[in-house]
Amino acid sequence: MSVAETTPSKTSEAPAGTQRKWWEPLTLIFRSGVGTVGLVIIVFWVLVAILAPLIAPYSPLAQDSTAINQPPSAQYLLGTDNMGRDMLSRLIYGSRTILLLAPISVFCSVAVGTFLGLLGGYFGGLIDEVVMRILDAIMAFPTILLYLIIIAALGPSALNVVLAITFVGAPGVARLVRSLTLDIRTRDYIRAAETRGENPFYIMFFEILPNARGPIIIDSMLRVGYAIFSIGTLGFLGLGLPPPTPDWGGMISEARKYIWTSPLGVLWPALAISSLVVALNLFADGLREESTRYQ
Repeated sequence: MSVAETTPSKTSEAPAGTQRKWWEPLTLIFRSGVGTVGLVIIVFWVLVAILAPLIAPYSPLAQDSTAINQPPSAQYLLGTDNMGRDMLSRLIYGSRTILLLAPISVFCSVAVGTFLGLLGGYFGGLIDEVVMRILDAIMAFPTILLYLIIIAALGPSALNVVLAITFVGAPGVARLVRSLTLDIRTRDYIRAAETRGENPFYIMFFEILPNARGPIIIDSMLRVGYAIFSIGTLGFLGLGLPPPTPDWGGMISEARKYIWTSPLGVLWPALAISSLVVALNLFADGLREESTRYQ
């Protein structure tokens, strides 16, 4: 028997190994039943938002004066609101609003908080003290009070909602990133990078941040849920998106006046907010559970 026949082929095995590594992050969440349930609900609402023009039976702004506060029927599957607008259509289009603003708000707060946390955690000393004391002062205020101050000063709009959530959420992200940075900066590969003469910002963003991404990603998932709840709260208080834009929080605020005669007007948007927030928490819990299990 020749050597060529007995030597295993390595080139044929490489793609399979590469494929397994490529699929591993994607299949990690499916190992957790809780995370899978959360992911399914999130995907459902994302598809609803994307396909809104195709699946909504009516325009979210169309009014029917002959069908005000109507219960579910064959024509209006979830009933109508106090202005005769189809609740199902407004729920569907409202998902677009909340699934757009919440991730953008969290992305901005994570970006700002990560920069401040890296700055204070890596440099330490006076920079750390100044940054963290300012953030502590912001966190000392009740969250809802900060929202009220910011929105009242700037006015209700989508941009100002994003700014408010970014301002309120950044300190919490900064504290998390700072604690991770304080631990990682003592590692040998950070000392090696400093010995090579690497720029401090290169070390922060290319050495420390990639090794801290796991907890930051999981925390961000939870913050999207908090952002959705905050957007709903602001809409309920009349500080969210200006009417007649479909807004789940605003829908609850409008329907609460008729809660005794038409309780379903409050129930549907409340269930929508709850399902999405719970789904994001389940997804984050499942992701954290599986990622820590295989460390």
